[in-house]
Amino acid sequence: MDASVITAVAALVGATIGGLTSVLASWLSQRTQARAQWLAQDVVRRQDLYKEFIEEASKCYVDALQHDEADIPTLVGLYAKLSRMRVMSSTKVLESAEEIGRKIVDTYLAPDKTFLELREMINSGSVDLLREFSVVCRAELESLRAQQF
Repeated sequence: MDASVITAVAALVGATIGGLTSVLASWLSQRTQARAQWLAQDVVRRQDLYKEFIEEASKCYVDALQHDEADIPTLVGLYAKLSRMRVMSSTKVLESAEEIGRKIVDTYLAPDKTFLELREMINSGSVDLLREFSVVCRAELESLRAQQF
């Protein structure tokens, strides 16, 4: 075999390997960036959903404490957010949100609370319906952020 052919083949093989390495590195870099971007957007979507749920549940709960007739449009909005959580959220977050929905409906069935009863509920901490939900959401969002890095 001629030395010039060996040199040419070695150069072609080296160029091919270098090109493939460059393409592979570029593909991996883009894939990593796309995954990080998707995770960041997922965290933002969940934060927005959880914020909306907390606001809606708070309004429903206050209404339930003061009235014995349910505010159906607000409850429908609350359950719409629950359905969105079924698609996006972990089982723990969903279970906690469903428990909040049940407690709100049960509160509508209970007698209306007086101002003194509300004060006692605040002092005892029993009025904080969303504490467990907030803790579970925080844990889920922290685990998602950990996946980003």
